[in-house]
Amino acid sequence: MKNYFVILLIIFSIIVIFPDANAQNLAEGSNQKSIKVTISPMGEMHATHVIQTLNESIEIKLIDGTISNLVIKDEEGNNVEFTELIDNSIILPPSRSEIIIDYDLSDILFKKGNIWTLEFLYLESTSFIFPEEVDLIFVNNNPAYLGDKNGILCHGCQMILEYTFNEPKNIEKIKTQDDEFLIEILSWNNINQFNFNSIDRINFKVNMENNFVTTIIPKNFLAEPYQVFLNEEDIKFHKNFNNETHVWLNFKPQSSGDISIVGTLVPEIIIPEEPLDQTGIIVIGIIIVGLVIAGVFFYKRKK
Repeated sequence: MKNYFVILLIIFSIIVIFPDANAQNLAEGSNQKSIKVTISPMGEMHATHVIQTLNESIEIKLIDGTISNLVIKDEEGNNVEFTELIDNSIILPPSRSEIIIDYDLSDILFKKGNIWTLEFLYLESTSFIFPEEVDLIFVNNNPAYLGDKNGILCHGCQMILEYTFNEPKNIEKIKTQDDEFLIEILSWNNINQFNFNSIDRINFKVNMENNFVTTIIPKNFLAEPYQVFLNEEDIKFHKNFNNETHVWLNFKPQSSGDISIVGTLVPEIIIPEEPLDQTGIIVIGIIIVGLVIAGVFFYKRKK
């Protein structure tokens, strides 16, 4: 019953936010006006809480993790006296102005291979601001494309956050009868043996497990419906971004192996002609020349 209550209490949703929408008023009844977590390119985390005016003392729960450089001030920049409790909680006194809580967080964001991973649980809505190099993040394995935005707002926040950036980009070319198409593949995987050798299938090899792969495919080359296979077995993928010209397909192979992306081919493909096997012709030619030489030799000898 207790677990059921917790599940009902923590309802998760994710919204991509604009750069100027880093803070939003929280649910009615909460004394926290906004909570913002800023992540640096090196994985350093800084948290800022804005607390509304207080008519009485109140306990505020900070984010779990190792807290350092804790600073608490009012809107005018004056230090605010507070009482520090266990479990990352503090007690604030009554205040006629908003209170700003700033601190650094560590020991909760880890780099696994090339992927930064954060297991996060905090019942207040929290916005996350990422380094400008980050275009794509994953929340509970679901992708969110940031584009020109810089963060997300997590409501009643329980999530596994993953992201990476500066992945190597592989650009592959496919020629058709009238055009040339570029397929982009972003991944820390080594992409090998790329080919398009059938009427509806892009193929390549990956050499690592549990690494995200993002393919950017022109829609006027390969259109819906899509399927992705690893070693001929259907795997889960996300069509996480779709503009007028290209589609982003993202997946996370659980092992190394052969990847195939299947769709509906749009243009007419040049099918190379089978090269003529000239081995037989050469052999026949040698035989004919040999017979001619032998005939001439015997003719002269007889004469």
